[in-house]
Amino acid sequence: MTESVLVTRAGDVTTITLNRPERINAFNVAMHGALRSAIAHAAGDGTRCLVITGAGRGFCAGQDLSDRVSKPGDPPPELGESLDARYNPLIRSLKALPLPVICAVNGIAAGAGANLALACDIVVAARSAAFVQSFCKVGLVPDSGGTWTLPRLVGTARATALMMLGDKVTAEQAAQWGMIWQCVEDEQLLPTALAMAAQLAAQPTRGLALMKKALARSGANTLDAQLDLERDLQAEAGRTHDYSEGVRAFMEKRPPRFEGR
Repeated sequence: MTESVLVTRAGDVTTITLNRPERINAFNVAMHGALRSAIAHAAGDGTRCLVITGAGRGFCAGQDLSDRVSKPGDPPPELGESLDARYNPLIRSLKALPLPVICAVNGIAAGAGANLALACDIVVAARSAAFVQSFCKVGLVPDSGGTWTLPRLVGTARATALMMLGDKVTAEQAAQWGMIWQCVEDEQLLPTALAMAAQLAAQPTRGLALMKKALARSGANTLDAQLDLERDLQAEAGRTHDYSEGVRAFMEKRPPRFEGR
């Protein structure tokens, strides 16, 4: 059986490739488990930047509905249990990962696949890519953090229309709206993502992890609470090896050698 997730390592950068191309990398139980395991491994193996992409003609079509086909008379599926067991832990693990995560979106990113991409720290998409909140087409509510993430990226009016109408957003439009960081030509997708990953991996990644914490709290905090959080995180950052190295390198007029600690 083909592995549902492929993991490669080049230097300090780990690339995770969703690998069910015959199903446009739609989620089934096995792929959920493999992806979460790969993310957890990257958190502890010295990886300094993580790239997530998809095999074949699309990034991820969301949930594989063939996994949920029921017969007449069967009880309805407990979708809340599926979110608790698989999707919610996946999104939480990405947000809590103490290193930067780049998503390289090739082709369609639909439903939970779109929201998986938007949960990453930086999103780069091929010009042929598109994002669609497809939940309305089957009578469901957007999940995988979509109702939290999308309004913060594009505003409530656009997020509401995208979710209720289920319209596609092209990669170019997504970049113009601030939904993603960058739209690039198809052949430049992985080279761009990997070059950016190498740049991030060479940075003080412990500081980037603290930055992620500050950004994650900013939407709910008052200004006073956020100022206090910045104080606490800055105090922690100031005790790191990389801060000391950065100051020494500046004073000595040489490139810094950060270690992520």
